[in-house]
Amino acid sequence: MMNPRLRFAEELVTGDIGKEIFALATKIFPICRSITGNGVRQTLSQIGTHVALDTYEVPTGTKVFDWTIPREWNIRDAYIKDSRGEKVVDFTRSNLHVVSYSVPVHKHVPLAELSQHVHTLPGQPDLIPYRTSYYVENWGFCMPHRQFQQLREETYLVLIDSSLEDGYLTYGEYLHKG
Repeated sequence: MMNPRLRFAEELVTGDIGKEIFALATKIFPICRSITGNGVRQTLSQIGTHVALDTYEVPTGTKVFDWTIPREWNIRDAYIKDSRGEKVVDFTRSNLHVVSYSVPVHKHVPLAELSQHVHTLPGQPDLIPYRTSYYVENWGFCMPHRQFQQLREETYLVLIDSSLEDGYLTYGEYLHKG
């Protein structure tokens, strides 16, 4: 019986690999992942159903050449709500809406303060930028510039339900013999 983890390699010869790859990409794209955390482990687990992937974990604080493994970041939810309680930014709609490695926050802020924590691309006003804050403890959101310009002068509720704590950097390794 064939190792089920090698099924993907067999389909290179017998199946439609383009559809398989697209299906896998569709499955893993929505997973929020950064350089550490549960999203990375979920992604590697999905890839591991297709190839014989070995995973390893390196603890926070480990020196790797000129780099130190950062703390592990995990996120459960994030949003900005206006004064009517409507979400103007919602992490569940796009994981790009939150700055990767944002520290937890749950507070009401006026637009002026919120503006200091919102990233946009004025030159590409319909796109959501991708931002990270690996080594500086901060929080932030990303949104299309056009949407940001429509925010009214009011108080907003911001929530980032995340954790930043000692953990591991998880990586996968696959050896293709040939």
